[in-house]
Parts: sequence; structure tokens; C-alpha cells
Amino acid sequence: MAAHILTITLNPTVDYCMTAPGIEPGLKLRCTEPQIDPGGGGINVARAIRLLGGQATALVAIGASTGANLLQLLALEGVPTVAFQGPGETRQSMSVIDQETGSQYRFVMPGPVWQDHDVPRALASVDQAARGDTLVVLSGSQPPGVAKDFPSILSDHVAGKGSRLIVDTSGPALFHLAEQPRESLYVLRMNGEEGEELAGRPLATRADTAAFARELIDKGVARIVVVARGADGSVMATKDGAWHGVSPPAPIISKVGAGDSFVGAFTYHLSQNAPVEDCLRWGVAAASAATMTEATRLCDPEVTEQQHRDCVVSQL
Repeated sequence: MAAHILTITLNPTVDYCMTAPGIEPGLKLRCTEPQIDPGGGGINVARAIRLLGGQATALVAIGASTGANLLQLLALEGVPTVAFQGPGETRQSMSVIDQETGSQYRFVMPGPVWQDHDVPRALASVDQAARGDTLVVLSGSQPPGVAKDFPSILSDHVAGKGSRLIVDTSGPALFHLAEQPRESLYVLRMNGEEGEELAGRPLATRADTAAFARELIDKGVARIVVVARGADGSVMATKDGAWHGVSPPAPIISKVGAGDSFVGAFTYHLSQNAPVEDCLRWGVAAASAATMTEATRLCDPEVTEQQHRDCVVSQL
């Protein structure tokens, strides 16, 4: 039986993407009609799962008119939501592509500041939405004012529900998670730079990355650790071993959404009880597919299928 998937987005955004004929200071830049998408880590994971034929419920903090617009965008994409009141106005973000150079400029707002009483409301919403055998996905940036120990606190709540937690985070929150064993932390994912920062050393080779991931497994931080290596795919470690997955080289149009597409595909196939090696293959394929799309577009399902067929997974 497939597991239920619940994604959590504390700091969602409405993403605007457009192009301009040339980006120079001081000029009034005439942009194209924007592509408007719901955004934020957990939301993008749920959207990717929807694209790949699955379904995840997106638990989202919303505020004011932008929050209402966000919920409408998610409804149009067929993503079921559980909304709870967040502070202030839901943020907006913008990316502009220079038509002359192809360079992409991304303007990311911090989001409203959370107060101490906002966090318990978020946790109460998680408690109500999660049930036994739920894969709970926490992905994306934490809002200003949310303490670094939120993922650790969430881990305790998830453990009480008999659910499994998947976390894709960075910075102080990642460091705090890695300090001690986390029984309910099922999957911990990070990119290569975050892995090197946490390891305190370069992870130049696949073997270096695998050794670091195994250290976290041996420490009991998570049952599965995934470290992305950019164009060189991803390394995954469990108590049973380590694997590397990579797709064949492909033209990169935009890296936006690649990590969320990985988590979406990985989580979806994990919910279908696929072997973890195949979950890695699907995740790498979806991440590669996302890099072939423009702006805030996520993994195309047909391209993901093709990349999955061509993806090479080897044991390290």
C-alpha cells in the first residue's frame, strides 16, 4: 500500500518569471508577460509529484492576498492543500532573464517574520494532517524568526505519529539536525556545498561524498543520506551501502527546481515501496529533466522517463 505524502512549506512564495531585452542599471526595463507559479520547497516537491503521476498534500503557511493567490494557483495545478494562517503577507519572488545574454537574475524576498506563537500553530497543523505511515517532507528555506531547531522539533512530532520525515535544508538547521541521532529522520538531503560545509572538508570525489554520507548514517542522523554533486549526479548512503547515480550530459537551461524535482521523484517512488536504488535513479532523472526546462518549471514527466532509462546507478 502506498504511503501518504505531506509536504511542509513555512515560507512559500508566488514566483514571477519574465524576460527583458537587456538588463542595465538606470533604465526602465520592459519585461515580457510573467509566468506565475506557486513556489517554495515543499510546494515544488508536491507539484513535482503531481507531474509524475502521484499526489501529495501541501501544508502551507499563507498570509493576506498573496497567500490567497498562492492557494488559487495550487488549486489550478490540482495540488491538494492544507493551509494555516502565517504571519504577514506571503512573499513574492522574481526572476528575470536577459534575452541578450541568457543570464538569469533571481530576486528572492525573505518572507514575513515569525513570532514564537506562530511555530506551535504550524506544528498543530502538521499533527492534524499527518497520519500513520505518512512521508512528511520539509523542504525550503525557514522564515525569518523560526529557530534553527524547528526540523528537530518536527522530527519529534513526526515520531509520535509513526510517520517518516524527509528533510532538505541548509545552514544552521542542517547543522542542528546533524548534531545527534534522529530516530524519525528517514531521509536527509543536501547539495554538495552544504555537504562540504557540514563535513568541514572538500568532498572532491564520489568516494569522498560517500564516506561523509556514511559518517552521518553511522552516527544515526538519518537512515538515508543523499548528497547532490551537481552535474555529477547524487550520492546516497544507507546502512547497507552507498550508491552513485548520474544521468547522461544534457543542455542546462535553468537549475531552478532541480533539487525539489529530485526530492519529489525520490519521495514519490519511496511511497510506492520502490527499492532505494531505484528511488535514487528516479530522483537523479527528475533533477536532470528539471534543468532542461525554463525558469520555475519543474521536471517534465516524459523527459524524466527518458532520463530514468539512461541514468546509471553504481554501488560505491
